[in-house]
Amino acid sequence: MKNFLIALALLAGSVPFQCAFAASPPNVIIILADDLGFGDLGCYGHPQIKTPHLDHMAAEGVRFTQFNCPAPFCAPTRAALMTGRYPFRCGMTQNPAPDGGAAADALHLPEKEITLAQVLKSAGYATGMVGKWHLGHKPGFLPTERGFDEYYGIPYSNDMRPVQVLENTQVIEYPVVQATLTRRYTERALGFIERSKDRPFFLYLAEAMPHKPLAASEAFYKKSGAGLYGDAVAELDWSVGQVLAKLKELGLDENTLVLFSSDNGAWFGGSSGGLRGMKSAQWEGGYRVPMIARWPGHVPAGRVSDQLGITMDFFATVLEVTGAKLPDDRVLDGRSLMPLLKGEAKSPHEFIFGHLNSKLANIRDARWKLHVLPATQIKLKPGEDGKWLDPRAPDGVTILAPYEQYNLDAFPGLNTGGAAAKMQLFDLQNDPGEQNDVAAQHPEEVKRLMSAYEAMNKEVPVIDEVKRAPYKK
Repeated sequence: MKNFLIALALLAGSVPFQCAFAASPPNVIIILADDLGFGDLGCYGHPQIKTPHLDHMAAEGVRFTQFNCPAPFCAPTRAALMTGRYPFRCGMTQNPAPDGGAAADALHLPEKEITLAQVLKSAGYATGMVGKWHLGHKPGFLPTERGFDEYYGIPYSNDMRPVQVLENTQVIEYPVVQATLTRRYTERALGFIERSKDRPFFLYLAEAMPHKPLAASEAFYKKSGAGLYGDAVAELDWSVGQVLAKLKELGLDENTLVLFSSDNGAWFGGSSGGLRGMKSAQWEGGYRVPMIARWPGHVPAGRVSDQLGITMDFFATVLEVTGAKLPDDRVLDGRSLMPLLKGEAKSPHEFIFGHLNSKLANIRDARWKLHVLPATQIKLKPGEDGKWLDPRAPDGVTILAPYEQYNLDAFPGLNTGGAAAKMQLFDLQNDPGEQNDVAAQHPEEVKRLMSAYEAMNKEVPVIDEVKRAPYKK
């Protein structure tokens, strides 16, 4: 009963949770790109796209090469970040969508879930969010109703209709000029940092790019030499650079933990970095994402980690560095990365799991990945001209380059290998592209992974998937 009352008070934002703060509580900034592929940054090996600010951030911090999201599309990963819990556990296994039918329109993060913003607000932090929320767009479920002091952004994907910008809970722009979104999101983020500089703050900057429809401002359009996708990523990189520069300007650099990642793998036009598949697929190209952590004086510079990490670890890491406490009435799947970031330990995870909507589809460890369920791959039917007509075309005057969006010929990852099937085993150390099923050669690994999968799967509830209305052209 005590834990229940504490949770209710926390949700109301009224409990001064005890914090193991130092003299100066650390600030926290989480920057989440949208559909940024594992291979989309210069420091992750992209041959054309230049990302000097993110590359410099990696040089000053730790860059991960085995960091995964729990689901290969938007909302479930964002829910996992905000709660520290696998999507099946926190009740968000599909995407809310205002144009996806009544059930999808009503989807939201359950009221019983406690967000990172609520925890930090109760610990005395200023909390601000800019960008894509995607955890419920109806009254009662928006960011300022789930722990954030202020919000500015499109509350779902930038191709979901109506495309509109909210400030707190009010629509302030429709239609949206998406070409200026990254710039405006950045300006809002910098303004929040400036206003909050004299107290501990938490900023969640959920960037719009490079989710379709791709857009870039005139300052970046046709400047990257890597097409519209490169232009959009270059402006995203600029945005991160502006945030880091503001921290230095205000003398907050050494007292701010900055975490950067993506919600899932790349869409058409991006790069999965030699991995198989793309966004929405259960191949590694859907799950594996960039992750960079930077905190001068606390996290050693220039390290590259090949240890396993997953999105929920952001939540647990922030709890450790801030000392904020969460009611002990719920399971947290995330684990603090601080010992790993400092080079003092190996991954806190023996296994991590990947979702297929409400089901656990696969399990992996440092070397092996077992597809318990067959991996799915998005299949888009081309028109007579061989191209796919996006049913979610731009809504109003929304983008600078409406005729330069990418199509089926710009597949971001490997599209080879054997057909997907149940119980396929891949050696990710020697076959990161998941080309050769070696289950028959390693039955002991199949048995070991399946045992861990079955133990976790006992905790997965049976959920009726949301039935969506077909998208209309």
